Amino acid sequence: MSAFDVSLLPASATVDDSGRVAIAGVDLASLAERFGTPLYVYDEADIRARCRVYRSAFGEGVAYASKAFLCVAMARLVHEEGLHLDVATGGELYVALAAGFPPERIVFHGNNKSTAELRTALEAGVGRIAVDSTSELERLETLVRDGLPAPRVHIRVTPGVEAHTHEYIETGVEDSKFGFGLDSGEALAAVQRVVTGGVLRFAGVHCHIGSQVFRLDSFERAVDKMVGLVRAIEVEAGAAVEELNLGGGLGVRYLSDDESPTIEQYATAVHEAVGKALADAGVRSRPQLLTEPGRSIVAPAGITLYTIGTIKEIEGVRTYVAVDGGMSDNLRPVTYGARYETFLPARATADRPAIVTIAGKHCEQGDIVVRDARLPSGVAIGEVLATPVTGAYCHSMASNYNKVTRPAVVFVRDGSARLVVRRETDSDLVRLDADA
Repeated sequence: MSAFDVSLLPASATVDDSGRVAIAGVDLASLAERFGTPLYVYDEADIRARCRVYRSAFGEGVAYASKAFLCVAMARLVHEEGLHLDVATGGELYVALAAGFPPERIVFHGNNKSTAELRTALEAGVGRIAVDSTSELERLETLVRDGLPAPRVHIRVTPGVEAHTHEYIETGVEDSKFGFGLDSGEALAAVQRVVTGGVLRFAGVHCHIGSQVFRLDSFERAVDKMVGLVRAIEVEAGAAVEELNLGGGLGVRYLSDDESPTIEQYATAVHEAVGKALADAGVRSRPQLLTEPGRSIVAPAGITLYTIGTIKEIEGVRTYVAVDGGMSDNLRPVTYGARYETFLPARATADRPAIVTIAGKHCEQGDIVVRDARLPSGVAIGEVLATPVTGAYCHSMASNYNKVTRPAVVFVRDGSARLVVRRETDSDLVRLDADA
């Protein structure tokens, strides 16, 4: 029956006496009227503040994981805040370069980088490439022998660490499509190949145990394993490790009862674990510690706005409240079973006795945005509904399923709103058709 928990909103959120919610001084319901729905809204100052917390904790060792959310405006914001940028495909690299992001501050990831993608990265002068497989090493070596500049490389390692998250976003276990196995000796062999081959430039090692990780001890176990590898590289490959990249994965609070570590708690735990592990292992190298946050920078800063279009009450079963979006703008519920809260931006302080299911408009029974959502009484067609903490992996994973156009993206700051990604139009739906 309680009102919506406004602590799930960005720090700039305010609620007036009538229950209307504003972000960065901009009324959410008015944004829906101005820009239409569905609509992704980001608090720009909130994003920048999280970037600065990471910079304060890790210095130059922060690369924003662009897969969480990327557009030209976001890439420019990341650069302005002094972070590096992690890209995982040629498309993400293209957007970064189109935004004018300095290529030497880009880290190129991905488990199946094509020769064309690698060539583009080398020609652009990308700062680091996280090598994911033996075949990728071979492709890189061939490109360098053909005359392209030798890149600094990280060897991506699968450390065999359980991250206690959804199996689809758990990437550090032995059965993973990513990286070289640690326990099998593949990772050390890959490092030795780079060090002795004289073609590529060995910069360090990388691991990423998964995404939406709440347990700090999972990161600590990864640190122990990776520092053990650093020691083995010193002894068996005769090389120093300049950089130790622990990837990202810090979880965020999606629901009122979620308990996620803060960025500061994560940073403290990782720094302490690395310092202790290096001392215990007697490692001579003092690698720079790198991290690649994505979700924890943008997820809490984002809100998605919808308009209610249909209300269907099935007596004794449930009430469906259907909105004008769904799995095309938020794929996480149907893919990962992700759960969200919801509220009405025009009356967020009202009691919420109604328990309903927020459904999307797509031709799938599984197209559910929020199951068992609490809403005020008297919800009406045409009202604006919002889901908070949607800044990560919603815009990035958006699709045109059922030929629904993808939403616009708006940044709000200091009482004003600016469009950073326009809404697709119906003509965009046939723009690539050869016969259109």
